[in-house]
Amino acid sequence: MEMKQCFLCGKWCYTEKHHLIYGMGLRKLSDQYQLTVDLCPECHRTGPLSVHNNKQTSDALRAYGQKMWMEKTGGTVEDFIRVFGKNYLPGGDDNGKRDYPAGDDTCDVR
Repeated sequence: MEMKQCFLCGKWCYTEKHHLIYGMGLRKLSDQYQLTVDLCPECHRTGPLSVHNNKQTSDALRAYGQKMWMEKTGGTVEDFIRVFGKNYLPGGDDNGKRDYPAGDDTCDVR
């Protein structure tokens, strides 16, 4: 385990890998498209504003992941929805909900 900088707070510490787009079957896609960030335990899962305890933090990181994917692939919102099942950009139309159950939205801590 090596020390890295937390993507959210900037602290140098032992971090945990967070999948920007997570849920049923989506972690593998996040890995495939390199949509992960390093987070300290407090920003990842233990703090009140952590990605797994705060909807605003989670929504912001998912939107960031979608923007990263669109920039890397040159894809559109519609392309993202075809791959990931939902639009995470604020104010966007996601053309309906996922066509599969969201499942467990917890993250694997590595």
